[in-house]
Amino acid sequence: MIDIRFVREHPDTVKASQRARGDSEQAVDNLITADEARRATLKRSEDLRAEQKAASRKVGKASPEERPALLEHAKDLAKQVKAAEEEAAQAADTYEQIAMSISNIIIDGVPSGGEDDFTVLKHVGEIPQIENVRDHLDVAESIGAVDMARGTKVSGSRFYFLKGIGARLELAMLTAAADLAEANGFTLMTTPTLVKPEVMGGTGFLGAHADEVYHLSTDDLYLTGTSEVALAGYHTDEIIDVSEPKRYAGWSTCYRREAGSYGKDTRGIIRVHQFNKVEMFSYCKPEEAEAEHERLLAWEEEMLAKVELPYRVIDTAAGDLGSSAARKFDCEAWLPSQERWMEVTSTSNCTTFQARRLSIRERHEKGTRPVATLNGTLATTRWLVAIFENHQREDGLYIPQGLRDYLGGREFIPA
Repeated sequence: MIDIRFVREHPDTVKASQRARGDSEQAVDNLITADEARRATLKRSEDLRAEQKAASRKVGKASPEERPALLEHAKDLAKQVKAAEEEAAQAADTYEQIAMSISNIIIDGVPSGGEDDFTVLKHVGEIPQIENVRDHLDVAESIGAVDMARGTKVSGSRFYFLKGIGARLELAMLTAAADLAEANGFTLMTTPTLVKPEVMGGTGFLGAHADEVYHLSTDDLYLTGTSEVALAGYHTDEIIDVSEPKRYAGWSTCYRREAGSYGKDTRGIIRVHQFNKVEMFSYCKPEEAEAEHERLLAWEEEMLAKVELPYRVIDTAAGDLGSSAARKFDCEAWLPSQERWMEVTSTSNCTTFQARRLSIRERHEKGTRPVATLNGTLATTRWLVAIFENHQREDGLYIPQGLRDYLGGREFIPA
């Protein structure tokens, strides 16, 4: 949720953010109008209640002759108070609905536009020259790492079994990520993968992309697509100390419906319904959020260096940020079989947007204020796709040095 005081004082800035995202500018005017109505009806309700209290005191002091008229007036005021409170509640609901529909205000420098309008910030590593390149599924099946057919048989399309070296590689990668996180001051967490609606909504995942989320209607719980959701909800309704950033690393299974992705990346494990991930999450002071964002990106790049992947870093365009992020950097690894870049990490600066919704604050010189929240992928199952493709050999798979200690020292997996 955005800061209504900022909206009142800088409506043109908020409209520019909406415009860059491809969202409605009219929503900003609607919010300002709703805010004025909310405050006006609340004041009327409070004024009438004060008048009602004063009238009640007069009744107690009135003479028998005065009392009937005063009682009638008090009764009339009670009706007015009830009506005014109902009007104020309705105005507050309208305001809340509009406020929740407006995305976070983008940070200066974020590219305008949609999915294809990103800015490339840098390239790292050499793209491998591979003769007779095979896709990740061919490589994985040749070393007995993945079984798609039986995953489909058991659970349907976009499900799979990792087996043997595939399961060990995933575990090695996630453990390396957990070690890197702990070495940099993160507290490792295994998180719930089912959360309440208020937590899912508070993190911004029940907006335009709500159809991506699995909902268990009987229990009214949501399966999370990232441990970011549970970690954001961890300090709901709390005042926390962020004199130093409070950092957590969540290890969890993640679930996504992949609605709207029919026909996209249907082969192999690029776009699946279930996967595992280690996710960084940080709470910090709002003025430190951009520096913390750069640190999260640096740790992602450090992890990508461990698995020896060529990648590029992009500054994601406003229309592809999602509602919570004010800025997002993606790392995309090279995919030799398709000769394209594939997202493997994202790190988002959500400023105070999620914390306002979830009431997560810090003590400040003027009382309390919302903290900033940030998140970033440190390793996930999809990385196996890039590892299989970039490290394929004619007779098996090269194991990057950063994973060997987690695999008993193995350097190569023969086909």
